[in-house]
Amino acid sequence: MRITGISTHVVGTPWRNLTYVQVHTDEGLTGVGETRMLGHTDALLGYLSEAAANHIVGSDPFAVEDLVRRMKYGDYGRAGEIVMSGIACVEMACWDIKGKALGVPVWQLLGGKVTDKVKAYANGWYTTERTPEAYHKAAQAVVERGYRALKIDPFGTGHYELDQAGTSYAVSLIEAVRDAIGPDAELMLEMHGRFSPSTAVRLAKDLAPFRPAWLEEPVPPENLKALEKVAAKVDMPIATGERIHDRIEFRELFESQAADIIQPDVGHIGGILETRKLAATAETHYMLVAPHNVGGSVLTAASLQVAACTPNFKILEHFNDFADAEIKKVVKGAPQVVDGYFEVSHEPGLGVELDTDAAAEFPQQQARFDLWAEGWEKRAPKAAGK
Repeated sequence: MRITGISTHVVGTPWRNLTYVQVHTDEGLTGVGETRMLGHTDALLGYLSEAAANHIVGSDPFAVEDLVRRMKYGDYGRAGEIVMSGIACVEMACWDIKGKALGVPVWQLLGGKVTDKVKAYANGWYTTERTPEAYHKAAQAVVERGYRALKIDPFGTGHYELDQAGTSYAVSLIEAVRDAIGPDAELMLEMHGRFSPSTAVRLAKDLAPFRPAWLEEPVPPENLKALEKVAAKVDMPIATGERIHDRIEFRELFESQAADIIQPDVGHIGGILETRKLAATAETHYMLVAPHNVGGSVLTAASLQVAACTPNFKILEHFNDFADAEIKKVVKGAPQVVDGYFEVSHEPGLGVELDTDAAAEFPQQQARFDLWAEGWEKRAPKAAGK
């Protein structure tokens, strides 16, 4: 079997474009992969066009390791977010083809499953007025839908510092959310790399009474010494890793022991097997894995293949019940959350199919999302030039 070509389909919303890649073969089997890019979708499409000619067409889709190696190193450049995301889309599509050809789910090819269901946490649910009352109501809707975990960034446009008024307001939002979801649901506290170490530590202590399940990206991701400083001074798990695009770059994080939970994005770190390898290394450092997952249903399905066979997998993020829920229709067999969990699929490959006709109903947009803009939480981007 050989790859004859790829096709790309961009599903657009105002704040995110989802890129789907179909890999086609000479035996009629087609696999699908997905990633979400912020502000670089056209660059990704350009890379994939060149990679198709240079590396992909003519390759054996069963030889995943060889194809990934050639795409990553064969251009003699240092692979960053765009290259690793392109690799991820093609890689997961190859696993999809391999599973379909052999009649088994991808997790069966990676060692077999260790669980029948995977806990989910909701994100994108707070696209409402930024008030305690509105957040209380929205959080209640999350738990009424069966979720037992959710995540929130309550810090507005905070950057490095947050004044006392902003701090008090953030506390009021978290207090409202905890009241709405009760004492047993997990509440993940997101900082989006906003703060200096001292501010992150202060805020973590202010919010400790509401028992966050983790503190996510408390400081910008480039300086792990700063993360170590936070980890040494807070009494809650630290989660990070969504903006690391090569598993080799996690080495310093593992050595520092500054994180308790790593959050690779399957769609940015080179795909399914790269994530599984990273999870195995995390297990030797007694760290849990909770992938960043802000894409659509194909990326969710790929992340679930990793979850099914990974002993130290904690939980999976899910946007698509709350933010742009209508885009779920572009994928047949889209994973669903029932009573707070995803069921592990037993369908061959990834267990999903892209509906290209439905995808065409959501054309690519000039998606733009600024986490430091007023009202960012509504996921309604500012107009161009504003």
